[in-house]
Amino acid sequence: MRSLFKSSGLLFAASLSLGAWGVTSPDANSAAEPFLPPEWALAASHASPSVPPPPATLPRMAPELALRTFQQRAARQLSEPVSYSANTVVEAELPDTSQRGQYQLRRRFVAPKTLLFTPVRFVGDNFVKSNIIARLLQAEVDHVNKGEGAQTAINDANYKFSYKGAEAMDGGSVHVFHVKPRAKRPGLFKGRIYLDASTGSLRRAEGTLVKTQSFFIKKIDFVQDYADIDGYTLPVHARSLAKTRLVGRAVVEIATDAYDLNTSASAEMPAAGGSQ
Repeated sequence: MRSLFKSSGLLFAASLSLGAWGVTSPDANSAAEPFLPPEWALAASHASPSVPPPPATLPRMAPELALRTFQQRAARQLSEPVSYSANTVVEAELPDTSQRGQYQLRRRFVAPKTLLFTPVRFVGDNFVKSNIIARLLQAEVDHVNKGEGAQTAINDANYKFSYKGAEAMDGGSVHVFHVKPRAKRPGLFKGRIYLDASTGSLRRAEGTLVKTQSFFIKKIDFVQDYADIDGYTLPVHARSLAKTRLVGRAVVEIATDAYDLNTSASAEMPAAGGSQ
């Protein structure tokens, strides 16, 4: 049974080039940066006291500009990664055997390619801890340490893009692109990405991995959401459903918050499968 998740095909495709390092926002002087109107306080000085000024809104990017802006940020982040620490909670469940577990950890990424986890607390079934969560985390560590970001980056070298239109998301508008990998290799996926129509930032990636790293895992579907934090686009929530050959379905959710960018890289941390 230990070989089931040996290669941890449960590693989310959206860790690809973005999960570990994030995507930088455009520089303040970038040509793609939209014009920002004056602050409300300045506008209010010229407005009637009884009529508040309208809220500031960003111009809407054309789909091609949003995609180009996203790819430029991703390329810059690959070459200039930022160190950070964050809190991570991993919840895993095997619905067909009613086994589950929750692991709270402290995550630290040390640029350019070191990812470390400190265990905080685990509750649940030890089989889930050892054979799913720990192997998932180790696979993510290996992916980062090997510097495989360029091989899985969401760019023209790895994917073909086709525009599918605009949709509403979280009170804003996003451009939706279908992505199809140019090669069938682990870490690439077929699905969609959602780009903020005003900034070009990645808001969501979803789809199916085109190839898993383990014979025992037949298929993996995932959804991963992102948010802009201190000028970077970073993963905040992911959910995957894997269909396995031995234990049926495996559902994994990862929530990450409390990001602290540019943190110290000096402390040593225990392995992901450490003590509770």
